[in-house]
Amino acid sequence: MKNNAIILIVPLLLAASGCKGWLNKEPMAQMSPESFFSNENELQAFSNNFYNDFPGEALYQDNYDLCPHMECPAEIRNGRVIPASGSGWTWTSLRNINTLLEYSVNCEDAAVRSEYDAVARFFRAYFYFEKVKRFGDVPWYDHQLGSADPDLYKPRDSRELVMQKMVEDIDYAIENLPAEKSLYRVTKWTALALKSRFCLFEGTFRKYHEYQETMYPEYDWKWYLGQCVSASEEFMNTSGYGIYTADGPDKSYLNLFISENANSQEIILARDYNSALNIIHNANYYTLTQSYGRPGLSKKIVNSYLMDDGSRFTDKRGYETMTFIQECEHRDPRLAQTIRTPGYTRIGSTKQEAPNFSYTVTGYHPIKFVAGTECDQYNQSYIDLPIFRSAEVYLNLAEAKAELGTLTQTDLNNSIKKIRDRVDMPNIDMAAANADPDDYMAAMYTRVTGDNKGVILEIRRDRTVELSREGFRYYDIIRWKEGQTFTQKCYGMYFDRLGDYDLDNDGTVDICLYKGSKPASKAPIVYEVGQDIYLSEEDHGYVDPYHNITLAWDEDRDYFYPIPTDDRSLSGGTLVQNPGWNDGLDF
Repeated sequence: MKNNAIILIVPLLLAASGCKGWLNKEPMAQMSPESFFSNENELQAFSNNFYNDFPGEALYQDNYDLCPHMECPAEIRNGRVIPASGSGWTWTSLRNINTLLEYSVNCEDAAVRSEYDAVARFFRAYFYFEKVKRFGDVPWYDHQLGSADPDLYKPRDSRELVMQKMVEDIDYAIENLPAEKSLYRVTKWTALALKSRFCLFEGTFRKYHEYQETMYPEYDWKWYLGQCVSASEEFMNTSGYGIYTADGPDKSYLNLFISENANSQEIILARDYNSALNIIHNANYYTLTQSYGRPGLSKKIVNSYLMDDGSRFTDKRGYETMTFIQECEHRDPRLAQTIRTPGYTRIGSTKQEAPNFSYTVTGYHPIKFVAGTECDQYNQSYIDLPIFRSAEVYLNLAEAKAELGTLTQTDLNNSIKKIRDRVDMPNIDMAAANADPDDYMAAMYTRVTGDNKGVILEIRRDRTVELSREGFRYYDIIRWKEGQTFTQKCYGMYFDRLGDYDLDNDGTVDICLYKGSKPASKAPIVYEVGQDIYLSEEDHGYVDPYHNITLAWDEDRDYFYPIPTDDRSLSGGTLVQNPGWNDGLDF
């Protein structure tokens, strides 16, 4: 049972029911803004709903090219359509945020008012970050809108105006939010982490998309990366957060993501779950059933993990056709804490378990976010899910400085080294990385050039490995303008022949692959190739979960989502559609 935790997903009434004097307030049906927001209890009760904007199950359902699922995402197979409504073009949360900001003046306590204005402005910056990532230019609203408000039909504001407003909001939040740590409420440190995140996004987006702003030319990509560096350094130097290492190099990374109560040494903000209150999710069920997600890491990311001595796996002779047992030997320990590798046992068990192809489409069976067996049934997981953690801030700092050309080995020692020290991995050697950029990573990220090419590729490697299945991959590719990497085949495990396989080297057969007549096999899983499973070369090769799907990416269109047609129609054409999307509306 969790103590003293604010559950982030409770309705307003539940959150507010414990407030002193609540029963003496006017009935909700008779309340008006003019009679509310007068004290901290009321401001807190109203702002609790803002936390619903944070992702929940979407975190561990992160897929795309590094973690294929049963269904290929529409974004990478030319399957997106222009919707009539919704699809992220929703503004209810913003109205609630602006409502608090408009009526917080009802509270006479200036300190309380400043704090909850800061909460609201944090969430407004977060709200607009999600909109800018998805749609690019969007209308900026900093006040409530009524049904007759002409601003309902205003055109989109420039990206620059919105980004500068976001910076104003987040700077106010940094200045006015509490410095006391809190796992479940936003603080000064959460605000610094958010600024680090969205300024890295904007700086790299502008650099790689060659975005030129004519309205405020002084705020170029370098300015945003500089803001990322400043926010990251302030966080790292003053917050007191660090990297969780208490369970040793073989367990600390795994345990960070299976904790009932999020680890406060590294987790800045978490989404709180609680079995006693039936506030739960599906992380175990999603990973351990035949009909839900069947997620599996792809060969692409498995190849990206280094050897445990810091050398490249993809420099090893014959790495492409190694057996599963061979490719798992002497790797970065985060691999064995992210997927089932030989020797894996469930939490609370001593029974060795192999990757289960019934539950994963690639064979690289995830264990990140998978708690004990008591969480295996539908809607039974109650581990906290991280929204912000310090390792991301460290990665942001290293990447921003590398892109700016100001990175030093000392910076890497203060950031990447601390992340790798958790699992006893050697640090990035900046000079060595730049002297010999990795061809494998360069083929994935074709736009990286310049003197820092090698170290940028290595930082991207660490970001990919460290933040696997935490919801970052899609928009990392968007900001780096590397959409074509989505068109590379999403392969899984390699099989050099048909027949029986002992995947975890325990002396028992785990899977049998065959064509034609079904063989007599003791394997618990017997799959017919071409029916139950597909291999890239028919009778051998890589598992191919998307064998009948053509992966596609339109460079002139797909970096933004389309605006729904109903909203475009209601605006009378003032909302201009994103490039490349033809919705048939003639304005």
